[in-house]
Amino acid sequence: MSHNNSGTLLGHPKGLFLLFGTELWERFSYYAMRAILVLYLTDKTIDGGLGWTTQEALSLYGIYTGLVYFTPLIGGWIADNFLGQRRSIIIGGVLMAIGQFTLALPHSVVDPHAVKAFYVGLTFLIIGNGLFKPNISTMVGDLYEEGDNRRDGAFTIFYMGINIGSLLAGVIAGTASAVYGWKAGFLCAGFGMLFSLLIQLFFAQRYLGNIGTVPAAVRDAAKNASGKKEPLTKVERDRLKVIMVMCTFVIVFWAGFEQAGGLMNIYSQEYTNRMIGSFEVPAAWFQSLNPFFIIICAPILASLWVKMGKKEPNSPVKFALAMFSLALGFACMIGAALEQGGDMTVKTSMLWLIGAYFFHTIGELCLSPIGLSMVTKLAPLRLASLMMGAWFGANAIANYIAGEIGSRIGEAGPLAIFSGIAITAVIAGVLLLLLSNTLINWMHGAESSNDDEHVEVKTAEA
Repeated sequence: MSHNNSGTLLGHPKGLFLLFGTELWERFSYYAMRAILVLYLTDKTIDGGLGWTTQEALSLYGIYTGLVYFTPLIGGWIADNFLGQRRSIIIGGVLMAIGQFTLALPHSVVDPHAVKAFYVGLTFLIIGNGLFKPNISTMVGDLYEEGDNRRDGAFTIFYMGINIGSLLAGVIAGTASAVYGWKAGFLCAGFGMLFSLLIQLFFAQRYLGNIGTVPAAVRDAAKNASGKKEPLTKVERDRLKVIMVMCTFVIVFWAGFEQAGGLMNIYSQEYTNRMIGSFEVPAAWFQSLNPFFIIICAPILASLWVKMGKKEPNSPVKFALAMFSLALGFACMIGAALEQGGDMTVKTSMLWLIGAYFFHTIGELCLSPIGLSMVTKLAPLRLASLMMGAWFGANAIANYIAGEIGSRIGEAGPLAIFSGIAITAVIAGVLLLLLSNTLINWMHGAESSNDDEHVEVKTAEA
């Protein structure tokens, strides 16, 4: 791997901030569209949506977000073997921009081509995302030599980019949709994607040099003359077992968490009193609470882990804390449902939603960055991409399940769904605590501070 010496900023290669900007605007584009997708589908007014039922909209939302997390498996493989990361990002970005602008095409509710155009737009977004998502994060890792202790900090900075993009998205697309109609929201998403592409096209060569230009398989073949594959050792097999067990719990967590874009989005639109004085808060703004809380809480939590030193909980215990936080978030939603008392005409306090998003965010911070780091510690180097793919695969399953759960709102009612998720999360958390010692044994010291060098974070393909 050859690095471009374009100097540093805040102690990191300038290329990190180029990738930060590229990802910020791509995530803006994704979350802008996600914030209004379900609201657009279910809107029955003259000027706007497709007039679908809540069940149809949430079902499609689950399939869409599931595919968004599944296609990076294929996109990562294509980049590794054929295109290289840089080319994959550009092609993926162009496809996503086409997708967003297709969604923004004007139509009338009676237009028979409206739904066709909508599906074409989503298809472009799914394929483009598959090429873009796995490769931008891999390039962050490629900026650093193996064993460089700045890498964790780099991913924290990168994670902030994702969340700044996400924070801006709900507010800007939500406001544009409320004032000018849904198509304006999709148009904002399209422009966000264009910004991302332009940053990459104009500055990549200068700040990244040749990082990401040569496919990983070609680089690997050049390094490995013998080409022999060694069988997995017992330690490696045990560590892979830990990843697979943790993936199962990840599915439970994200299936609950991902109600944010679907069921909780509809709840904020239909059943929440969003008035502050004479101003009505647009429902899509609530989508910005999660990134807002992440930007505030991530540094606090990161410094807390450092302060705890040897008392810092291990990954399985942090995952259990994530489950309990998810349950607390849904306890807030149970409070909202109880305030309604079965009367769907009653509007509930927005404080319930704010509380739910806060606890969900704390849960995300105990699980998402910890999980990515854990996979890179445990996966054998030659299977690192595959295991990261499996991690995203767990997200794909979870998103599909989330859509299915949300679409049952009509039959089961909000109270049953919120309670069901909260109880499941608590059971999962208790199970993790019971399993934690076994899982730590299977890690064979990967989480202890005096690891062998080959155990330390090898790659970071978030």
